[in-house]
Amino acid sequence: MEITKDTRVADILNEYGDIADVMEIFGVNRVGRYSLRALLGKVLTVKVAARIHSVPLDEFLSILDKAVKGDIGAK
Repeated sequence: MEITKDTRVADILNEYGDIADVMEIFGVNRVGRYSLRALLGKVLTVKVAARIHSVPLDEFLSILDKAVKGDIGAK
């Protein structure tokens, strides 16, 4: 699966599992209740998530790519 700016966060989680450790690098905190995180993930795209957390899109995409390949602390 290629991750682009239009990829939904839920699609990444479904394909690669929970990469919350990587997201925390950017200050994206874990949501206490999984159901809320799952709901938000269905509507959020990578582009919107990067903008919300003030992370440059290119950097966000690069880190996500490394995480799903297992190059950094992804689970």
